[in-house]
Formats: sequence, structure tokens, C-alpha cells
Amino acid sequence: MSNLVFVQHGQPVTDSLTIAEVFDKDHRNVLRDIESQIEKLNEAGEQKWGVLNFEQTHYQHQQNKQWYPKYNMTEDGFTLIAMSYVTPEAMKMKIRFIQEFKRMREKLAANVVPLDERRVRLELFKQAIEHEERLDSVEQKIMEIDHKVETQITLNSREQRILRKAVQKRGMELAEQVTFRQLTMVRDGIGEDIQKIRSQLFREIYRDLWDRFGVSSYADILKKDLDAALGYVSNWIPRQVA
Repeated sequence: MSNLVFVQHGQPVTDSLTIAEVFDKDHRNVLRDIESQIEKLNEAGEQKWGVLNFEQTHYQHQQNKQWYPKYNMTEDGFTLIAMSYVTPEAMKMKIRFIQEFKRMREKLAANVVPLDERRVRLELFKQAIEHEERLDSVEQKIMEIDHKVETQITLNSREQRILRKAVQKRGMELAEQVTFRQLTMVRDGIGEDIQKIRSQLFREIYRDLWDRFGVSSYADILKKDLDAALGYVSNWIPRQVA
């Protein structure tokens, strides 16, 4: 038998069936030995020790499928029962059990996180969750602010200046391209006519810009629409030559 010791309720144990097989004893005799020791423990006022180290349970027989009693026991319980087994072969088996109990204890100890460390890990996990919740809250507020900026905030003074320069640039570009005959604005002198053309183009660009973005002044254009407004101005064409 390879599994002399197994884990039960988080601690290494063996059972009466294993003891019977390893020590070549009838299981009924092993049960009798265990119950005899439990009775002596009770007489000595050590009932609690007996309860902690011997657990009566049941197993199903592989052949007849009937249920029969057996005992699980700790290393201390095993030691108490095996004391009376003193033949040379029994001594070898006891050493094997002792070694297997030790191996199982070491295996369990390697997998157990100390209580203080578990508490630290739980606290760190709790803090991580709270941190994530705070981040979610901050991100939600940022999204709300961004939405407000996009839907309510208008151009600042720097952005207004950028838009004005774009209008001026487009007006001057068109003034150089448009003939005086097309706009019917030839009068006294070329310089005066060019200035009038520019002024008219500026007014038309602003008027169309306001209509395009539904505002009464370029200063009322939303911050989010600045790029669109600049694109509109750079591609604007006067109605007379459109």
C-alpha cells in the first residue's frame, strides 16, 4: 500500500483499514484495539483527547457494497494504537508510518500561508478593490467633465484668435482671386476696391460660419467644433462664384 497517510480536515491521518492491511491484522481486531484504547482514555478523563485523535466513520465494501465502521486517526492516535504491535515486522511498519506522517506534515506546511501573511494579502486585495473603485469613480467624473467640455464650453480667447486669423487668411486669399467685375465693386482705385472686397468677404465668411454652427458670434462656437470651423473657413467659397 502506497498511501499510508492521507489528508482529512487539513491534517495528516491514517485509518483502521490501512493499519489492518499493513500490520496484517483482521480489521475487526484493529477496531477492537482502538475502541479499547478509547475506553481507557474515557476512564482516565481524556475523552477530549480521544475525540480529537479518533474519528469514527464508515466505508463501503467493494464486493458486497455494504457499509461498515472504521476509524480515522491522527499521528498521535496511530502511535497509541501501534504501541502494542512489537514484532520486528511491526516495528518496520511503524517506522514507515512515522516517516509518512512527517512527509505529509512537511507537504501541508509548504502549502500553508501563515495567518499574518494571509491577513496582509487580504488587506492588500481589499485595498486594490477600493483603489479600482476610486479609479472608476474618477474616470466617470473625467468622462462627465469631458462631456461638459464638448457640449457646453465655447472657444477661449486663444482659440477665437486662431479662428479670426483663419477668416482673415481666407478672405485675403479670395480677394486676390476674385475679379472686380465679378463682385461689381470697381470704383476709384485698386487699393480701395481690394480693401472693400476683403471687408465684404470677411463679413460673408462670418455670416456663413454663424449659420453653419448655429451661433450669433464666432466666439459662441463650441470648443469641440474648432477643427470643424477651421476646416469650413479654409474651404469656404463666396456665393457669387460658388
